[in-house]
Amino acid sequence: MKKIDILNFITNYRTAPNDVKTYTQLISHLGTGNESTLKAMLTELQSAKVVKELEQNGEKAYQVVAK
Repeated sequence: MKKIDILNFITNYRTAPNDVKTYTQLISHLGTGNESTLKAMLTELQSAKVVKELEQNGEKAYQVVAK
């Protein structure tokens, strides 16, 4: 798994550039075995201000804010 996999799943710049995906959707797509790696990569992406953490229906959600 790479950071680009996470970014590509969250958004598609051509059809849904402002799409938001919940943490549950990310885990179900990337697999529960990758959960610790996913958390580390999301933290890196947030600190680089590429991904923004939101709250959607009481759950953590993520949106890509920079290309």
